[in-house]
Amino acid sequence: MTRDAPQANPLLSSGRLRFNAPKTVAGYARFRKVVEEDGALSASLKRLFVAAAACTKGYEAMARRELAQAATAGLTSEHAAAAMTILSSSRGEGAALRFAEVLSVTYPDDAVIEADEHPVEVEEGEAEGNFIKYFGTVPPSLRLLLDLVPTGADAYYLMREGTLSGTALEPAHAELLLVTVLAADYSSWASVHIDGARKAGATEAQIAEAILCAVPVAGLSAWVIGATAMEVPKGG
Repeated sequence: MTRDAPQANPLLSSGRLRFNAPKTVAGYARFRKVVEEDGALSASLKRLFVAAAACTKGYEAMARRELAQAATAGLTSEHAAAAMTILSSSRGEGAALRFAEVLSVTYPDDAVIEADEHPVEVEEGEAEGNFIKYFGTVPPSLRLLLDLVPTGADAYYLMREGTLSGTALEPAHAELLLVTVLAADYSSWASVHIDGARKAGATEAQIAEAILCAVPVAGLSAWVIGATAMEVPKGG
């Protein structure tokens, strides 16, 4: 397993930025402090959240740096690999495979495993029941899928359920990783997973820290989008 020594953040180390914008450097240093120190969430988890969001943007060097520091802080390969599952569902094949590459560099002895496919059956009504349990109702987009492409609805249910309750991460932490990724994409859908994180036991401070993990990847607007989503009435 890779155990890199702590490195100075490359943006904070930029002589150009230090010369041109000392207040910007001072502010960003404070955001990095939230990510890099234990708080409402552990530093290792927050580094993982940043790495996952960086993979959705194509920032592989950043993702590698963050995941290496998460490993140094004690994040296990199984917990790190959960991000690949979550990205498979939330951001698709490209982001998930990019994270897999980063994972293989950080945990070279554990990243690649062999496993047979396990067939999973979905009973009639199972997907719809799961949607109602999670959202409180069937959102229009999923009602359309149930009515027009039932196999697609089953697929959606399986991937969503595998993402939120089928990884090594606690359900609240899986939801919070999604909050970071969605805030980094400036998506209003962050509100759905903020609500899910609350139901899974996350505190408001943990939600806020997860949103702040999007700032290194997507700038100050990520906080504005995420904080706004914290206040949006929930309803699926």
